[in-house]
Amino acid sequence: MFTFENINKDTYRQHLNRVIISCIIALTALSLGIAQLLIQLFPDADGSHFHWNLFGVIVGCIVVGITLNKYKSHPYMHEVYYVWRLKKQLNYITRKRTKLNKAVEAGDVKAMQIMYFYYQGCRRLWLLDDNTITMEELSKWQTELEAQARNKRVELKKESFDKEELVEY
Repeated sequence: MFTFENINKDTYRQHLNRVIISCIIALTALSLGIAQLLIQLFPDADGSHFHWNLFGVIVGCIVVGITLNKYKSHPYMHEVYYVWRLKKQLNYITRKRTKLNKAVEAGDVKAMQIMYFYYQGCRRLWLLDDNTITMEELSKWQTELEAQARNKRVELKKESFDKEELVEY
């Protein structure tokens, strides 16, 4: 079950930037270091070391991924991991959005609540990421949803989401 939290935008941006820079540095150092070590240990007479370079990149990606996964619950990663999970939840809904929109038009209350959560989540995410280009369009969609909910006498108040709610769509 995913529930909205209030995230400090400045803290989120600062931590995200540091995590990205750390990942880039670690990936570069690991990729080059592993590739150079393997090239020294197993030189190729032709001078082509593509396979060792590729192996270094793959191992570097795996190490960075495992490290991120291990430390995702660390307090420093709270905001970054929250946004990662929010994007994941919104992606679940995005994949079912066509069917959900049809269900909303048909008056399905559950679909209305899910789309309300989706619009609220998009607004939060886009504000955190400074993606305000499509905010006007989002407001239009949300206004249309609220009008449909009023017509059906539905109070939109969904603040949490579980992907199991999408099974029927």
